[in-house]
Amino acid sequence: MASTMIKKEGNDVTLQITVSAESFENAVQKSYLKNRKRFNIPGFRKGKTPRKVIEMQYGEGVFYEDAINMALPIEYDKAVEEYNLDPVARPEIDIEEIEKGKDVVFTAIVTVKPEAAIEDYKGIEVEKIEYNVTDEDVDSEIEKMRDMNSRLVNVDDRAVQDEDEVIIDYKGFVGDEQFEGGTAENQSLVIGSGKFIPGFEKQLIGSNIGDEVEVKVTFPKEYQAENLAGKDAVFTVNVKEIKFKELPELDDEFAKDVSEFDTLAELKDDARNKLEESAKDKAEKEQRDKVIDRILEMVIVDIPEAMVDTEIDNMIRDFDFQLRYQGLDLEKYLEFTSSKIEDLRKQMKDDAYNRIKSSLALESIGEKENIEVSDEDLNQELEKMAESHKTTVEKLKESFKDENFGYIRNTIKVRKTIDFLVKNANIA
Repeated sequence: MASTMIKKEGNDVTLQITVSAESFENAVQKSYLKNRKRFNIPGFRKGKTPRKVIEMQYGEGVFYEDAINMALPIEYDKAVEEYNLDPVARPEIDIEEIEKGKDVVFTAIVTVKPEAAIEDYKGIEVEKIEYNVTDEDVDSEIEKMRDMNSRLVNVDDRAVQDEDEVIIDYKGFVGDEQFEGGTAENQSLVIGSGKFIPGFEKQLIGSNIGDEVEVKVTFPKEYQAENLAGKDAVFTVNVKEIKFKELPELDDEFAKDVSEFDTLAELKDDARNKLEESAKDKAEKEQRDKVIDRILEMVIVDIPEAMVDTEIDNMIRDFDFQLRYQGLDLEKYLEFTSSKIEDLRKQMKDDAYNRIKSSLALESIGEKENIEVSDEDLNQELEKMAESHKTTVEKLKESFKDENFGYIRNTIKVRKTIDFLVKNANIA
């Protein structure tokens, strides 16, 4: 095998690669042995027809395509390694010379990973992000706990009030006609929840158990059912039950019931600590995002379209996986949203471009700063992963392939690079 780099234009490298006649002949023979059972020629048992007979019948190039698919990838990989290239997409292959008994010559246009140019990334100016936890935040958190531990109490001595839960039967009419989907029995509704058409819930306030209430509404112009959009409607509503949410008393007994603490003061302190920890994590994440956004503004890189397309492919595959986890799939999603795969790709393009841009920038900075991932770093990461998956590091390692470790090392390196940038940023 011989290869020559013919030219390099931007991110495209053109290679001329020669496959020796001997290597190609071996590939043709392998193709013949693999495919001979497909040929049924009179006078020969199926699978026993000599290669020369098949070539005479179908042409000497009958096995070339399959042989090319066997031989070219091997020689292509050798050339990529020889010139230390980092392809980001499938190459464009063009067969220049192919003839029995002679070398096969082909060209490969290889799109390679671009180099990101970035300077002065130390000391970048970034606005400081802080989230302070107030007494109101703590009280709100405690109120959520009260709400979670509330109970519904039936009411029979007063009318419906805001925030009550009512059980109702109703029928809906547009003009004199009852419309489809506008009827229900024993429907639960929290007044003020906004679950029903605007104006519906408010008109039930003041009604009592056993009342029949006439509720007049106008469907929104953008209503999902086109036959009802923008139309006036009347509902006859029978109020069957009224319930209100009874909250527990806010005292030490409440703290004992809902937590491991003995006093309300301890419960509030714990709520504050958790809120402060959450606020700190949120601020740190957003601070890191701000630093990356600033880096994106500074980096200069020419990203090939093929690389963006590949990233979009990965994003769509991840999106499909998320949908399947929720009981859907990509095909159903596109059907429900009345969209096409091309629309989804277009929506993802900017995000894909920025992902690649930040990845290349961080990779460049990591190399400049000699940021490395030690075995200790890797083991610590594996320990965290094992803990989250409730397994051992040993079992985790057994389930991994070599590329998994490479991916994890790269993830750690990126994180360490961002840590470096944040540490060296001018945050004020």
